[in-house]
Amino acid sequence: MSSVAEKTAETESFPIPANVFAETVTSVTHYTDRLFAFRMTRPQSFRFRSGEFVMIGLPNAEKPVYRAYSIASPAWDEEIEFFSIKVPGGPLTEHLQKIQEGDTVLMRKKPTGTLVHDALIPGKRLFLFSTGTGIAPFASVIRDPETYEKFDQVILTQTCREDSELEYGRQLVDHMKTDELMQEVVGEKELLFHATATQKGEVTGDRVTKLIENGKLFIDLAIAPLDPANDRAMICGSMAMLKDTEKLLQERGFEEGANNAPGTYVVERAFVD
Repeated sequence: MSSVAEKTAETESFPIPANVFAETVTSVTHYTDRLFAFRMTRPQSFRFRSGEFVMIGLPNAEKPVYRAYSIASPAWDEEIEFFSIKVPGGPLTEHLQKIQEGDTVLMRKKPTGTLVHDALIPGKRLFLFSTGTGIAPFASVIRDPETYEKFDQVILTQTCREDSELEYGRQLVDHMKTDELMQEVVGEKELLFHATATQKGEVTGDRVTKLIENGKLFIDLAIAPLDPANDRAMICGSMAMLKDTEKLLQERGFEEGANNAPGTYVVERAFVD
């Protein structure tokens, strides 16, 4: 039994709050020594919009630590998927990274977030700008049929430090292009993926903000530059990336949206520990 499972067993006597689900881990995949993904059971009553996040924790203390995690699985999936960074000494990830199949994860019942279609006005192209694990909500969005009902072209970008950290996104997009069910989701629309590693790897290059500024992003993908009349954008990543990308979009005439006031771009400001 894993250390997390042992701790779970020790705390089974702790009551589960009415606003919390206790779910079972069904699989864990470690991509690097810093990144991993896991899937767990989904409560029948749990509903969310693709792109939202929830608070999750572990039953390893009388008062568990909860952190915001974007749901990486689409709203139609029978399980729930998360993509996480491993933070040495992190209040949650220090323990979460050690989970194994069969362990218990706690999840608060109320999802929320701004990376949803309801927060954007209609457009033709959807840009999804991410760094690191910021790709997680977009893993949900690009697998949602509604995305391709609303947009003709979806452009997913991810910037990481090392090439190996791009593997989750690569596998995700490859699955979208080879799986029969995913091909039906995309239909006649187009999904593009642009990945760069800033420090080490075969695709070493600049950050996405630099690629927007110098136009290389659009040259690489053979697409037109950003246009607020037709384009919509979602942003998720590091604090610096959020700030820089927002500035670039605003300089080009984009306006931030929200659930109660849709706009031409949205940004997620919730972070994992």
